[in-house]
Amino acid sequence: MDRVTVAGVGMVPFSTPSRSDSYDVLAEGAVKAALADAGIELDAVQQAYAGYVYGDSTSGQNALYRVGMSGIPVVNVNNNCSTGSSALFLARQAVASGAADCVLAFGFEQMQRGALKQHWDDRPSAFDRFDEVAAKVQGEHAGVPLAPRYFGGAGAAYCEKYGMDPAVFAQISVKARRHAANNPYAVFTDAVTVEEVLASPQIFGPLTRLQCCPPTCGAGAAVLVSEEFARAHGLRTDVAIAAQAMTTDTPASFDGDLTRLVGYDMTATAARQVYETAGVAPEDIAVVELHDCFTTNEVLSYEALGLTGEGTAEKFIADGDNTYGGRVVTNPSGGLLSKGHPLGATGLAQCAELVWQLRGDAGARQVEDVSLALQHNIGLGGAAVVTLYEKVG
Repeated sequence: MDRVTVAGVGMVPFSTPSRSDSYDVLAEGAVKAALADAGIELDAVQQAYAGYVYGDSTSGQNALYRVGMSGIPVVNVNNNCSTGSSALFLARQAVASGAADCVLAFGFEQMQRGALKQHWDDRPSAFDRFDEVAAKVQGEHAGVPLAPRYFGGAGAAYCEKYGMDPAVFAQISVKARRHAANNPYAVFTDAVTVEEVLASPQIFGPLTRLQCCPPTCGAGAAVLVSEEFARAHGLRTDVAIAAQAMTTDTPASFDGDLTRLVGYDMTATAARQVYETAGVAPEDIAVVELHDCFTTNEVLSYEALGLTGEGTAEKFIADGDNTYGGRVVTNPSGGLLSKGHPLGATGLAQCAELVWQLRGDAGARQVEDVSLALQHNIGLGGAAVVTLYEKVG
């Protein structure tokens, strides 16, 4: 398997649905930015993987055609909230296997206002199993959107298991806003206090509105190439993908433990595979972009990714080990909570942030002494993708 180099990345500023361009315009901007960053034209790209959740079939082609019609294969990808990373996963495989030397992964989303909802009511839902488990554990809660029910319930279960004050979750929102203040691509950059987070409208369990990621529109893209292609075309080779893993649910996801229901085991397994493949430990990593769709999931992810031991997240947060000056900087971009979460774009936006960090191009968000960077993106239904990037040379 060949080393896969990230030759270029790009994204557009994320925005709320009321202020967004259409998905094809968003995608065009991100793709052009990634191509320009790589220093190539579209005709050098041999394959493309387009990620989006809410859109008609072949929306990926429609978006890419705004950049050019080169006749290459375009594969559309939908893996819920991990869609962008799933497109990246496929692009990496294509390059690593030698099937192609230059591949584009891009993701976009034009979301509607309000909570996520299912659009097909005439067929079995991918979340029927999830609803059955959640209802059995915490009862029926008509009118509460499915994602807050799952992730709010998981947070409550964690607090009960380890005796943590649910107010600790609010500190994640405060950190997210503080980091996002330095990110020109983020939606929410105004500071908030723990008191303001806790006083915002109650959604479910420990979750208040300011602890839930907003519906967002945006796009991101990455150009992946082989080292041979990079050398032949004079492209940069300073950032590579050291390891990557994708996992899906096992029966344990539905055993009644709500933390497993929202993907704890998928994340832990993918992370373990990545660490073993790369021969590194969590302690070697200085910066992480993880899937903080809700404050509760950021806390769960700390432990699933091995950043801190099981049941120790409260101390990890209290000691400031999740931010600048601590052990590892989590979500320097502001994360999904503050940067925004356009489902198909999130994984590629995480990729862009970490590539900038490894290059030393993150500006006021720059983390010191970054040689390894970890990405975590999860979609219920389910798929978890963990990617480790390394600084080369």
